[in-house]
Amino acid sequence: MQTIEKQQKKTMVAESRNYIVKTVRDAKVIATSWLKTINLENVITLGLPEIDDRYHVWRIPLKRESQKSKIGEIVVDAYSALIDGSKTTKPKLLETRLLKKDEETIHKHKNVEYSLSPLRNTIGLGNSGDLLEDMPALSVDLVFTSPPYFNARPEYTEYEEYELYLHEMRQIIRKTYRVLADGRFFVMNTSPVLLRRATRSEASRRIAVPFDLHRIFIEEGFEFIDDIIWVKPEGAGWATGRGRRFAADRNPMQYKAVPVTEYVMVYRKKTNLLIDWFIRNHPDREIIEASKIPDGYEKTNIWRIQPNTNSKHPAAFPKELAEKVIRYYSFRNDVVLDPFAGSGTVGAAAVSLNRRFVLFDINEEYVRMICQDAQQWLKGEFDNVLLINCEQSCKRQQFCFL
Repeated sequence: MQTIEKQQKKTMVAESRNYIVKTVRDAKVIATSWLKTINLENVITLGLPEIDDRYHVWRIPLKRESQKSKIGEIVVDAYSALIDGSKTTKPKLLETRLLKKDEETIHKHKNVEYSLSPLRNTIGLGNSGDLLEDMPALSVDLVFTSPPYFNARPEYTEYEEYELYLHEMRQIIRKTYRVLADGRFFVMNTSPVLLRRATRSEASRRIAVPFDLHRIFIEEGFEFIDDIIWVKPEGAGWATGRGRRFAADRNPMQYKAVPVTEYVMVYRKKTNLLIDWFIRNHPDREIIEASKIPDGYEKTNIWRIQPNTNSKHPAAFPKELAEKVIRYYSFRNDVVLDPFAGSGTVGAAAVSLNRRFVLFDINEEYVRMICQDAQQWLKGEFDNVLLINCEQSCKRQQFCFL
């Protein structure tokens, strides 16, 4: 009786949150289909699926057919009905556990070679999630981006609900994981967002966006490396209006700090390879030498950089910030991806540091701006840029190789 009541409660949660995967039966159908694709449906049985509404996923235990011991689990995104590959037990590991082999042998005999990305400079117009799906796996060496701010400006947002915003960011982070080479870095610039009050009787709210995105990165298979604080000049934060009331009245409890910082969060795609491996095994020793960081580098995680106030984009970050990130986390000739390219600052910084770029944006005006500026960055080599869905292209092109 308690089990039935528990399941009814879980089903109600799934319905109230508009999950696509609403019931135990739905979860089992998806899990069974996945087992068939890896040819293990006859030797593995499913445990009772449970919904984890904290993370909006279904967890389906996997067991040996002849025993009750758990050997893994399948994790299904409740919103999209997709298997979460970063959390689902890998097929090779399931096979090893079924055969009772030493799990560590999976990694011990793995031959790893340093692979140079074949991508050329690319500019793409469209939804980043769709464009990422067309990219070759493991073809990007560094991701640096600043995603759209949730409800920061009416003309610069398409998300009505914060949960929807986080869901969309998760999809981009997940799809980027596939195209990012093992052991390479994903750096994201973001900050808390202030939601202004609609009336004087309401209170404003500040949403800790970086901390929610941090949780998503960890859940999607990234390792946290650094939290860099980008400090702007003191006067930069007064435009938010935060702190003005206290400055006038000085009453206790009215105090609100004026925000003059943003977070530059650094993550690394999980791997057994140490950083030194990439330096020792790079096939071009001249590139390694040319990529060394000169004097004057940032010694702490506090970076003082002037904001970009001349861009036509409403939320452009300064080229200096992009240059520091690209210089510190990539080698020359590496491919740098920005899935929310905006005015193309990452591309300009990449070219100035002898890297290649892949820039995606959904706004046609910004993409047109990037194309115009790229002709200046590349000094006559713009004809070699791959254009996807851009105004200059008469049809969709596929990713090309060097």
